[in-house]
Amino acid sequence: MVSVRVIASAAEFQEACAVIAAGTGPLAIDAERASGFTYSQRAYLIQVHRREAGTFLFDPPAIGDMSALYEQNAEQEWVLHAASQDLACLREVGITPQRIFDTELSARLLGMERVGLGPVVEALLGIHLAKEHSAADWSTRPLPESWLTYAALDVELLVDVRDEIEKLLTESNKLAWAHEEFQATLDKPEKPLSAEPWRRISGLHTLRSPKQLAVARALWNARDAVAQAKDVSTGRLIPDGSIVAAARTHLTSKSDLANLKEFNGRASRSMIDTWWDAVLVGQQDEELPVMRVPSDTLPPPRAWVDRKPEALERLQTAREKLSVHAEELSMPVENLLTPSILRELAWAPPEPITVVSVSAALKKHGARAWQIAQTCALISNAFVEADQKLPEEAPVSS
Repeated sequence: MVSVRVIASAAEFQEACAVIAAGTGPLAIDAERASGFTYSQRAYLIQVHRREAGTFLFDPPAIGDMSALYEQNAEQEWVLHAASQDLACLREVGITPQRIFDTELSARLLGMERVGLGPVVEALLGIHLAKEHSAADWSTRPLPESWLTYAALDVELLVDVRDEIEKLLTESNKLAWAHEEFQATLDKPEKPLSAEPWRRISGLHTLRSPKQLAVARALWNARDAVAQAKDVSTGRLIPDGSIVAAARTHLTSKSDLANLKEFNGRASRSMIDTWWDAVLVGQQDEELPVMRVPSDTLPPPRAWVDRKPEALERLQTAREKLSVHAEELSMPVENLLTPSILRELAWAPPEPITVVSVSAALKKHGARAWQIAQTCALISNAFVEADQKLPEEAPVSS
């Protein structure tokens, strides 16, 4: 490792970009966020390594726009471990890879038992990589030198890991599959924002009236506004359980809220005025939320036995066949086919059920070409077999 110094100025950033562009081979990149500490999911440190260039640690909040790093290396392959976790925060600062190699996803396709970076490095390179700072608060400034050393090691070995994994993928005839998965990761759209994000409050289902929901909504909105303004994780203010407890309890004064044992958290007392104001907003709200919001998502499979037993039979029969094939391919069944896709098909299969119709349905739901080739015949056969197991309906008497 050349240095653990963090580059935090625009001028030094431009100099580093020139050095990186003069390197050879793919670029290894990683990002450190402060999940659980901050409201945002921005990158607070970005690490880059390229052969014949070295390792560089960048401070994105200080630098700002980092698009020059991508623009000077736009044609190159970018190596990430679990790319889906980092792409959003990299794109936020202008780093928009168009070609990636995901070592974590590759390890899954290879059926490695442990796919974290540390175990993968140890399995493939024989080097023990300590991961003691993975859950640190990377918004801390200045960053401790031991953290920086840890962060640099995350990328210094990544290209070597990539090369070893590529050999294994080639030997197992899975390299083309891996590249399809990499492209799917790049192409995956961002999740649309929820119209009512407060409904994700844990324990919300225990509330029994629209008025209670209104109080919970007001408290969630107040907490979210404070968290965003302070860039602090919502859970570090008051937990969901406190919101639910306050909404469920008939409160008549600020002291009632302060004395509520279940209303806890780091800011439960220091910001009691804010929370009480929110309770009043909820109590006085005349536009009450509905208790249940219609959903087009499928019910959980455990509910299928009563609602649609034929769908459950299709799902279970197909799962068995896919599990066997996944074992033959030495990969987790969820990588052979996304479980939600199988559930969608089992609930509403194409008619008639054929290999061609199942292939088209798989493609419509987002399965990759290699997944379709490996699973369409198994699924169509399973669905036909499952339908044959169902008892025939009794004839209607005249």
